[in-house]
Amino acid sequence: MSLTPSQRFSAPLLIIRPEPGNAATAAAARALGLTVHAAPLFAMAATHWDAPDRAAYTALLAGSANSFRLGGPQLAGLAGLPVHAVGEATAQAARAAGFAVARIGEGGLQPMVLDLPPGRYLRLAGEKHLPLALPEHVIVDDIVVYAARPVPMPESLAAALRQPAVIALHSGEAAVHFAAEIGRLGITACDHALACLAPRIAKMAGIGWQHIEIAHERTDEAVLALARQMCQKLWLPGN
Repeated sequence: MSLTPSQRFSAPLLIIRPEPGNAATAAAARALGLTVHAAPLFAMAATHWDAPDRAAYTALLAGSANSFRLGGPQLAGLAGLPVHAVGEATAQAARAAGFAVARIGEGGLQPMVLDLPPGRYLRLAGEKHLPLALPEHVIVDDIVVYAARPVPMPESLAAALRQPAVIALHSGEAAVHFAAEIGRLGITACDHALACLAPRIAKMAGIGWQHIEIAHERTDEAVLALARQMCQKLWLPGN
């Protein structure tokens, strides 16, 4: 089968987010016709935590589906509290864990908390999480229920980086770890471009990349749409 010029010179897309998001994003990218190299650079792990008295809280805040996938049996102690979920994937995980979802937000937890009714909320968080600016009528207690542990870059990804590529970045921690890994391996950053979920991620990735762009909204679909455009216009040897 012959390839069109855009297919022949299209750069590959690297996906490094943790599972199960890695496989889902890779499948969606391949459905868009992209050449994909996927391997998680983080391993998700549960942390030890004790459920507080649920009667003290109005509802739960969840910024990741991992809160419910990795929360463990302690989640049963919070049964009955409604969930304010950052997105549809988090809402689905909450429902699968037996929780009712009161609201599904867009654009991260920060916009959501600004519209919360007065009350005290419990945020189920990862080990590294952003502080929230709260309105006066809202109190949020954070409890860490999971952590993302960085892992070394596998040879399969390092080999893919021997030619220019676009990297999809879904978190600031991924940006920092990826930059550190290519530095450790002596890979040239200026050959590669970054498709970032949010401005904070682009900032944390540092400088020296061929190109950095930010998705127009904080969704996986928006990141992949951006990455598809970037893969077609990234400078390649002989192009």
